[in-house]
Amino acid sequence: MKIVLITLVLFLSGCSSTQIASPHKAEVVYSDTMEIIRSAAESAPTGIAGEYTLKIKAAGNQGPYVYLNTEFDYRDQRAVTVALHPSVISLFVQKYGVKPQEYFINKSIRVNGEAQRVKITFGTRKKPSNKYYYQTHIRIMDISQIEVLSGHA
Repeated sequence: MKIVLITLVLFLSGCSSTQIASPHKAEVVYSDTMEIIRSAAESAPTGIAGEYTLKIKAAGNQGPYVYLNTEFDYRDQRAVTVALHPSVISLFVQKYGVKPQEYFINKSIRVNGEAQRVKITFGTRKKPSNKYYYQTHIRIMDISQIEVLSGHA
């Protein structure tokens, strides 16, 4: 009887072993870029305010503005572009010592702003043509509108 009792105790204690939880960051849940694009198109010409979590794959600049893109090709119909105002760029460089178009690549960010459909007109030699396409932009006018959640430093 003792052997059965000891075996039962050992068996039950083996079944109730504890596991030490490994400390790791919570997984980032990204906003659906196609839903952002659809909502912005439906609300055009106004935008749709919200908090968006995005993975930045590419960046570039045109004039004084910096553009952070969720796709490698900014013209991709699935791309959402975070447009940084020049005043945000200068504050960012002062704070982090690096250009945003370098810093944000491969990072997950949270932005608070208005997703808006923007008409992009093709042109040659600074003359617009009748050809165009649409992008969805979230304009960032204040550095507090953007936060890095994770990514490679």
